[in-house]
Amino acid sequence: MPLVVRTWNVFHGNAVPPERRAFLREMVELVTADRPAIVCLQEVPVWAIGELAGWSGMAVAAAVAARPRLRSAQLGRRITDLDHGRFRSAFTGQANAILADRPLGDERNVVVSTRGERRVCQVVRAGDLVVCNFHVTGGSEAEPQLARVAELVDTLGERVLLAGDANLRPEEGGFYPLLRERGFSEPLAASIDQIVVRGAAATAPFAWPEERRRAGRRLLSDHAPVELTVG
Repeated sequence: MPLVVRTWNVFHGNAVPPERRAFLREMVELVTADRPAIVCLQEVPVWAIGELAGWSGMAVAAAVAARPRLRSAQLGRRITDLDHGRFRSAFTGQANAILADRPLGDERNVVVSTRGERRVCQVVRAGDLVVCNFHVTGGSEAEPQLARVAELVDTLGERVLLAGDANLRPEEGGFYPLLRERGFSEPLAASIDQIVVRGAAATAPFAWPEERRRAGRRLLSDHAPVELTVG
């Protein structure tokens, strides 16, 4: 049965331009409304981890990357609620999350950063597919962090789905040529948000048009969801 897979950097729940309030619940409900098989999220506030199952109706696995600065996700949430556009993740920390329409297992998280903000690649098993959800730092840190992601996925067997925010486009750096050498499908051109697959047939990835991620006149997130179908 074909599996619809999506990835979305949800920008801590912010709209574009950022406003005083956030729209994270609206984003999660939007991206899961038609019951996709798998959704990978990045830049999820840590406090929201416990809300994702209720908002989506899906199984959830989450990996904390940057921990809340005040060691309390709920206190960070209350401070950030004063002005989401100003504070963003300053107090709430951030996480990766994988949502699925099936049970998830064999969870593990691998730190891919060695300095600066903590970044992780999240790994779970969904049926016979290993799902890897990553988010790396931009600039000079992107390439070495992506190299660690590539090293990790090379140990995970044949049927692997890799999704997330690479902060590099396919024409930049050595990450994408390395994935091609290791049997992954072609990335989305000119995009830092990616889904690629190894060991399974997949459609070409595409980014949602802006009108699909609007709530009224409000544009949700500074990233577009990226989607493909496996099988």
